[in-house]
Amino acid sequence: MDVRAAVTAQAAKPLEVTTVQLEGPAAGEVLVVEVKATGTAATYRVDLRSLDELPARELYDLLRMRVDVFVVEQNCPYPELDGKDIDASHLRLLEGAELLGAARILKPYEPQDPSKIGRVVVAPDHRGKRLGDVLMREAIAACERLYPENPIALSAQAHLRRFYESFGFIAVSQEYLEDGIPHIDMVRQQATQPA
Repeated sequence: MDVRAAVTAQAAKPLEVTTVQLEGPAAGEVLVVEVKATGTAATYRVDLRSLDELPARELYDLLRMRVDVFVVEQNCPYPELDGKDIDASHLRLLEGAELLGAARILKPYEPQDPSKIGRVVVAPDHRGKRLGDVLMREAIAACERLYPENPIALSAQAHLRRFYESFGFIAVSQEYLEDGIPHIDMVRQQATQPA
């Protein structure tokens, strides 16, 4: 059982997130997350799986969501399938069988390197429900479980800098263009890492 403290990101819209169940790695390390926001309760499932553990239809839904948002919606023609998904862990946020959001976790290349969170996405028709907060909390928790000795890095779209700062990430680069979109590199130290 893995239970974490409640999170309040905005005073106007309190968000309480409680992990109520953690199944073992044999089940693909499945988390069940209860989310309460603005007086409404909903239960979502968050799972973390390798590419090989995802059934074909679920993999299709994940990749389709990423292409729809990162390529089509953001009008950014770039190779979304970059070869990194093969060795990544894929965090998915689901309500029943419906995919609401996802994030990708890359393992450290070298023992001292950071793990990386990327491809954080929420389905357009489910935005405004603070699901990005849930995804980031669970992605950070997964990195802490999988790579407790390593910092966590990400390449953030620059307009989301404050969002990632609210999770303890700090900017470690100047703004730069990646596929025509301003980005900034950010890092979060683990509790076991010196600041």
